[in-house]
Amino acid sequence: MRTHMPEPSPILTIPAWPITDDAVREVFAQMLEDGSWGRYHGPHCETLVAALGEYHGVDHAILCSSGTCAVELALRAIPVTAGDEVILAAYDFKANFSNVLITGCTPVLIDTVAHYPIPDLNQLAEAITDRTRAIIVSHLHGNLVPMREVCRIAAERGVVVIEDACQVPGATLAGHRAGTFGNVGVLSFGGSKLLTAGRGGAVLTSDAHMAQRMRLYTQRGNDAYPLSEIQAAVLLPQLAQLDSRNAVRLERLWELATVLGDSEIRVAMNLQDAAGSLDNHAAFYKAAFLLPQSVTDTRRSQFCESARRGGVPVDPGFRGLHKMHSKQRFRAVGELRNATQLHDRLITLHHPCLLSSSETVRQIGEILQNRFAASYTRDGLD
Repeated sequence: MRTHMPEPSPILTIPAWPITDDAVREVFAQMLEDGSWGRYHGPHCETLVAALGEYHGVDHAILCSSGTCAVELALRAIPVTAGDEVILAAYDFKANFSNVLITGCTPVLIDTVAHYPIPDLNQLAEAITDRTRAIIVSHLHGNLVPMREVCRIAAERGVVVIEDACQVPGATLAGHRAGTFGNVGVLSFGGSKLLTAGRGGAVLTSDAHMAQRMRLYTQRGNDAYPLSEIQAAVLLPQLAQLDSRNAVRLERLWELATVLGDSEIRVAMNLQDAAGSLDNHAAFYKAAFLLPQSVTDTRRSQFCESARRGGVPVDPGFRGLHKMHSKQRFRAVGELRNATQLHDRLITLHHPCLLSSSETVRQIGEILQNRFAASYTRDGLD
């Protein structure tokens, strides 16, 4: 067999993350000057709470120490009790599954639609029982879940919706911000996220009772899930730039999809849904791509490793929750075939690539195609 060697890759100019711009530098300088960076309580957290509430159009924003903690707080605010069931897609971030378990509930896993990490809403309706207390719905890899339909199904059965917008801050669906459709929404400010403070998160709601339960749960003489003043301060200038940066990322993803064309590397989202009208705008933490069905897990890993050596930060997607955990720990609805395909075939591209120039994005697309072709033979991987 002829060896297909990857062509030498150009040196890519991809922005570092987080971006240290003048606005962030000014925040640090001001905190050093006034000493607010070391305070338990101060103006920055209060300002961030107000800014998040105004930006999302909600009455309450509860700051906390991570997106994972935000999901836990949302569950406890419902409140769930031992023996309740919580529905989530079988392709999702593993911490959501863990949060269901630590609150004493049983995870119920449903399938995704074909090719996209979006819950199958027919299975969602089927999965609800008398024990169902909540649904966790995650917007993943830029895909926006049809939340109006989710909320309609949930409301008919008296089920609470937790909307996980950790990957998509600033995204809009039907003219409303992601994280504001459900009874409660969650955000993450983790080190690699679109809004980053190294760590941190927030819970969004307009339900005063849920907000009060969260505040009471976290107060144990002091805040048990704190976000610091210094974290809040550096988030504020990022929030002000979020919409403009999201617009650039979306434009660059369109360009990358054009470069990839009809190649074997497919964008794992409906780009028309992402920006099909003025009311829909996606946000990208990690853009997803689907490899051919014939690709083995070994070959996918080899391809990702080769692409990284070529300067393109790609990784396999999430492991399916049904693949990670014993069947005794969850209830599955159906065979979860589509989620298994995502587990096997999905790769993700880190978002700083989408803040690069159009020329760099073109180079990224060409590197991905070249390295994937080379991955057909082990010897073709550099």
